Amino acid sequence: MLGSRCERRGAFGTAYRNPDICNGPHPSVEGYTDDERKRLMVACCAAAFITPLLSTMMNLSLDALGKEFSVGSHSLGYVNTAFLLSSVVFMVPLSRMADISGKRRMFLAGVAMIAASCLLAPFSTEFWMIIVFRALIGMGAAAVTCTSVSMITDVFDRGRRGWAIGINTTCVYVGLAAGPFVGGVLNDLLGWRSLFFVIIPFAVVAVALMLTFRHEIAPFAGKRLSVRSSVVYGLSVLLSMGGVINLPELWAVAVLAAGLALLVVFVRLQLASEDRILDVRLFRNRMFSGSCVAAFLNYASSYSVSFFMALYLQSLQGMSATEAGLLMLLQPAVQAMLTPFFGKRSDSIADKRILPTAGMLVIAAGVASIMFYDVGTPMWAIVATMVVTGVGFSLFSAPNTSVIMSSVPPADTGEAAALVSVMRQTGMMVSMGIAMTVISVMMGSADNIVPETYGAFVDVMRVSFAICTAMCLVGAATSMMRGKGCAGDRV
Repeated sequence: MLGSRCERRGAFGTAYRNPDICNGPHPSVEGYTDDERKRLMVACCAAAFITPLLSTMMNLSLDALGKEFSVGSHSLGYVNTAFLLSSVVFMVPLSRMADISGKRRMFLAGVAMIAASCLLAPFSTEFWMIIVFRALIGMGAAAVTCTSVSMITDVFDRGRRGWAIGINTTCVYVGLAAGPFVGGVLNDLLGWRSLFFVIIPFAVVAVALMLTFRHEIAPFAGKRLSVRSSVVYGLSVLLSMGGVINLPELWAVAVLAAGLALLVVFVRLQLASEDRILDVRLFRNRMFSGSCVAAFLNYASSYSVSFFMALYLQSLQGMSATEAGLLMLLQPAVQAMLTPFFGKRSDSIADKRILPTAGMLVIAAGVASIMFYDVGTPMWAIVATMVVTGVGFSLFSAPNTSVIMSSVPPADTGEAAALVSVMRQTGMMVSMGIAMTVISVMMGSADNIVPETYGAFVDVMRVSFAICTAMCLVGAATSMMRGKGCAGDRV
């Protein structure tokens, strides 16, 4: 039973909890029943399934979108980057707002925004409309992502936290696994517009179950959101990432420099102000900062694999969207099968560096193999790439996230979850930025993938993944140097 000092009742019987003063020495894990934990877990897992499902399904529609709207491979990159950029821009402010107004409430708002955008997106008549709706979906995904892992961390104790995060991460991978096949089949049978409607049932499940979870976790209830800090952060991300994805244009370099300068201003502002949206002092924790950098490099080195493979298999290998989807099912399927095991295993391993570092090295091997592709790469080699990369992600993701979430105080789990997502989404943005930059430099305006440009496109893949392999190796070194950690970092 919650004490009166840490609980107040709101509409529909919702209990508002302040983890800083609730439940004595273990404020973030006591006071919940097993049934409540299960309902929260299923709601978060349903939402975790939505974003990767939609993302990987869209990859199999890139070829159809390019033909319908007459755009090349560089422009098609914006289908993914619009989502990623929007999610990074809103991630930190929405995380702070969730800590103030309630994580449950923010989760529900995010799922609702995703569902509404997916209902409207199929009626797009111009390519720019697709980009706008993808950005809105990204904003909703930011609200969901920054709250789901945080709430799981708040309600599960240390002994089950790695397992719980592993299950949630598995749902992400199940979405990744189902996306290529479902997207490919629907794209061939009904067209790309049908893809958006698939996520609606999962959104309904997430909302319905979260409404039955009566607790509202708001560690900073009563405080206010700093509009100034939010604007500076948003502009710094928008300009720096906007510059990255538009390199090597001269104006993009200037925009990138302006964004980085604003990022420095943002950090100084957070250090000097009590009314901040992000406690940058968390990065003084070596375990936390090392794990965040490793997460960034992990996704920066691997996210563009699905982008390139979707185009490569359909254009150069002549596969249909359904056939390409079936083949691309391999990597996330491996991740979905192995992630729960490694997530649970991470709870009992004293040296927290071992699994994530091994994962980074295995991913490096998978990414490096793409450098040896040519126009007619045999299927066994492509299968090997996907299996190896899937094993690497299984070793890395849940154990690394568990380390991050376990290395901060209970009141900071919202900010930590937001930073995990920012690192992941920023890494994805950089990965797509590398891909789009190399396409611009090596293919220029002739970026339509036709037989005459097949050789150039393969060269683009080789250069892109040479850069990505180097980043992955740096990430492995960073992971190993962050400190051993231990099973009792925090409760």
